[in-house]
Amino acid sequence: MAKDIKIRPLGHRVLVSPDEIQETTKGGLLLPPSSTDDQKPETGTIVKLGKGKVKGKEVTFDVKVGDRIYFKKYSPDELEVDGEKYLLLDAGDILATIQ
Repeated sequence: MAKDIKIRPLGHRVLVSPDEIQETTKGGLLLPPSSTDDQKPETGTIVKLGKGKVKGKEVTFDVKVGDRIYFKKYSPDELEVDGEKYLLLDAGDILATIQ
């Protein structure tokens, strides 16, 4: 994530590096990602921000690059850039920051 990504979100959009989905059984066993493929991530880390314009008006973001966030599960678009998976979502779909 430290490398420069060759994509820039437009408007009020945010580029997010999704967290890996890891699930455990009741007994504490960690399930591999392949067994949870039907699930989508709901958390991630902000990699880049757009300029913050919505319908011609400049809007500021409540988040910044590096923030861990919780977002709506089915709202982001999935992208793959240089072999890395990212999510592109509207800033309005961010529900909370994770402290």
